[in-house]
Amino acid sequence: MTKDLIAITDWTGQEIRDLFTLAARLKDDNKQGRRHPHLEGQMLAMIFQKPSMRTRVSFEVGMAQLGGHAVVLSPNEIGIGKRESAADIARVLSRYCQGIMARLFGHDLMIELARHASVPVINGLTDFNHPCQILGDLFTILEFRGTLDGLKVSYVGDGNNVVHSWLNAAARLPFTLHLACPEGYDPKPAVVENAVRAGLSDIRIFRDPREAVRESDVVYTDVWASMGQEEEAEKRKKAFHGFQVDDDLMASSGKKSRVMHCLPAHRGDEISESVIESPRSIVFDQAENRLHIQKAIMVTLMGKNRKDR
Repeated sequence: MTKDLIAITDWTGQEIRDLFTLAARLKDDNKQGRRHPHLEGQMLAMIFQKPSMRTRVSFEVGMAQLGGHAVVLSPNEIGIGKRESAADIARVLSRYCQGIMARLFGHDLMIELARHASVPVINGLTDFNHPCQILGDLFTILEFRGTLDGLKVSYVGDGNNVVHSWLNAAARLPFTLHLACPEGYDPKPAVVENAVRAGLSDIRIFRDPREAVRESDVVYTDVWASMGQEEEAEKRKKAFHGFQVDDDLMASSGKKSRVMHCLPAHRGDEISESVIESPRSIVFDQAENRLHIQKAIMVTLMGKNRKDR
């Protein structure tokens, strides 16, 4: 039985498929006004080193819709890894709450939290990966396509934490994943190697975005400079010249391809205004589905009030 969500590879392919089924049911219940207090009386501690509108609101609203409550802990309040160790924080919060969600810079802190917590830990993002985002994205693609069979996703941009989670997903579910990254901005080789070694998916890295996106079902992008990389912004703009998802690039992808972006978007940099606002864009559908997939994650992990360690 799954106990945490630190990386998509912590879960089996079947567990991920079951998660999508649960998310669809919870989403339909929400649309129909049906309320099921799956987590009635439960508390989720939310630790934020990195701020985020979508992560905070989707988890907080999700807990409320499931009958529980969320407590927000800001950097000034908790000082994880500085004022207090992740191990001690995990043990204390496990006495107060039935689950912990953390959005951190260092992935090592996330691992330490999970190691010492006696309740489920959910990775809301680290500099290394972003599992909730990609699970929500795959759920969104499933909604629009009706199946993940024969799926081709082409990512254009920096080989960052989002890409690492796409690679983790490709190690659990079979699909084609093409990555178009400038020289020097590839994802970590070990993550690529692990995904290739799983033998489920066709994974390739390109230098030419137009070659990567041909016949794609989804063209995906993210910011060129992530939070904490602001000093590299101008350097990255030069390195990523020609990697914007614009009308010309979409013309190379095929008529049926959809456009995705995990937000926030820097319009005019990694994606053009015309593309993100086009009928092909499902950017705000994927943003909405963070709520529904995370509700499914919390029900899956917290439904029994404990984790067997």
